[in-house]
Amino acid sequence: MNEHQRATAGSCLEAAEGNTMAFPQIVGTLMEAGFESYVIDFRRATATYYLLDGESIELPAHRVDAPIASAFDTARMQAAIREAQQQVPGYTYRGFCEKAVLAGCAGYVVSFSGRRALYVGRTAETHVEHFPNQ
Repeated sequence: MNEHQRATAGSCLEAAEGNTMAFPQIVGTLMEAGFESYVIDFRRATATYYLLDGESIELPAHRVDAPIASAFDTARMQAAIREAQQQVPGYTYRGFCEKAVLAGCAGYVVSFSGRRALYVGRTAETHVEHFPNQ
């Protein structure tokens, strides 16, 4: 992994947490830099970005100040995703993360080639969200 890729991963995480780039822009930027996917782990407060060859970089992410709910509430998770997709007034990525953990999401995987995100609960329940058609 080269320095440009490391810097891109870091700047995209910072942009997400600072609400200076929307999800589609972040995905495009990461893809242009050669990334294939990323994983957000709410338990460990990390973001891991993967290149096509499997090489990765793990970065510290903000820690959500709410416990991960024991049950995975798919409807609640979908509501948080819809707010993000529609960029409802007052939307923030940090707010999304808090809603996700309160819905029982322990983390999620974003696959660029698969055009989807997989949200995972504490007991391995899942919700797959396909990227909207643009």
